[in-house]
Amino acid sequence: MKSYLQANTITRMASPFFFVFLLLSALSLENTYASPNYREALSKSLLFFQGQRSGRLPGDQKLSWRSSSGLSDGSSAHVDLTGGYYDAGDNVKFNFPMAFTTTMLSWSSLEYGKKMGSELQNSRVAIRWATDYLLKCARATPGKLYVGVGDPNGDHKCWERPEDMDTPRTVYSVSSSNPGSDVAAETAAALAASSMVFRKVDPKYSRLLLATAKKVMQFAIQYRGAYSDSLSSSVCPFYCSYSGYKDELVWGAAWLHRATNDPYYTNFIKSLGGGDQPDIFSWDNKYAGAYVLLSRRAVLNKDNNFEPYKQAAENFMCKILPNSPSSSTKYTKGGLMYKLPQSNLQYVTSITFLLTTYAKYMKSTKHTFNCGNSLIVPNALINLSKRQVDYILGVNPLKMSYMVGFSSNFPKRIHHRGSSLPSRAVRSNSLGCNGGFQSFRTQNPNPNILTGAIVGGPNQNDEYPDQRDDYTRSEPATYINAAFVGPLAYFAAGRSP
Repeated sequence: MKSYLQANTITRMASPFFFVFLLLSALSLENTYASPNYREALSKSLLFFQGQRSGRLPGDQKLSWRSSSGLSDGSSAHVDLTGGYYDAGDNVKFNFPMAFTTTMLSWSSLEYGKKMGSELQNSRVAIRWATDYLLKCARATPGKLYVGVGDPNGDHKCWERPEDMDTPRTVYSVSSSNPGSDVAAETAAALAASSMVFRKVDPKYSRLLLATAKKVMQFAIQYRGAYSDSLSSSVCPFYCSYSGYKDELVWGAAWLHRATNDPYYTNFIKSLGGGDQPDIFSWDNKYAGAYVLLSRRAVLNKDNNFEPYKQAAENFMCKILPNSPSSSTKYTKGGLMYKLPQSNLQYVTSITFLLTTYAKYMKSTKHTFNCGNSLIVPNALINLSKRQVDYILGVNPLKMSYMVGFSSNFPKRIHHRGSSLPSRAVRSNSLGCNGGFQSFRTQNPNPNILTGAIVGGPNQNDEYPDQRDDYTRSEPATYINAAFVGPLAYFAAGRSP
């Protein structure tokens, strides 16, 4: 592991006295830079979702270079599946990551909504654009859950605007004979979490979300199986459920329990037996998120029934903190958490959300925990979280913001079809499947700024080439942004160590 900064946040126990380790940053970053404008970043992180919209766009669409698209989605199955989001830089609607995006946006609103100000309404709008679509997917045909629209293999052979799509808009679903417990339970989590977001502002919609969540969760429980097995090359290797479906069953049940307080769901979780103890959190592996969500009852309400989840959440934190004896997380010399080479920032934003949220629980009850002989105080997690947020927003060796449109130095050639091609206002005629590759190959900056998009990020050496064809680093995705909203709201509200 590369050391980098962790300052005055971990207290070690040396019986009979306590003393504090002060590990000074090699870059002395904590004392030498002004914090980024978190409020601006929060606003832009939510604006990004407008650029990913599928369906008929509303009159108040701010990213005006986008137009309506996918207006016949679902027609091949004689259902209306318009709406929702394109997952990343392509024109496919993959429900598995879209549902996770929705769950994380909802969790952000639930935990940090009071600190969001006017951005809370923008968050609700972003959530509802997804939930309106997910409701269609869950309710259109009895016994089926639609889980995606658009042939990914055909789509990825083309470089064209979503408004021009002429690739097959194939509809994918799971059912009792072709199960998908993972995508179903994640959909249930999204609907349950969002039901709480709308509980006071739109009670009727909230009830519909929750009732649908219960049905979809029951489907996930009753018909066990991985959607990757049912749909194979239609979802793999793009969004295979590599971790299996047990983590989604735990995650979905955890959200249903929070939304209903029904012990049926916690009893179900217990019936599944122990889960993995990962050092990652993502659209694929939900265990760590479920542990933090369930630990809330133990930390805030002192409910001993949830103590095992608190222990699991804290074990996860010990694997993330850089100077914990059980840490398994690498950091770049510039201080960025580095998990995997493909779209590393997706893991950074998701884990940062958990760090911030668990620290928030800890602060409210003056809770601490141990990593080996190290006493962990809330600020240990907050300092690390802030370091990751600041790195993404430009406090890094390249002084580059990895959020598009934030500061003057940001990625200009992102791997994104709509952003990289002339808008309809500039060129009204269709470019066709192959017509866009000339723009793809050019070194010119993208003509349309996808404001707020967070790209996959730098490599392990803090390097970022800003090349459109380098999709592992230059492609944005909805789930990268969704997890970042919560930490941005926390720091925008002036929360600091």
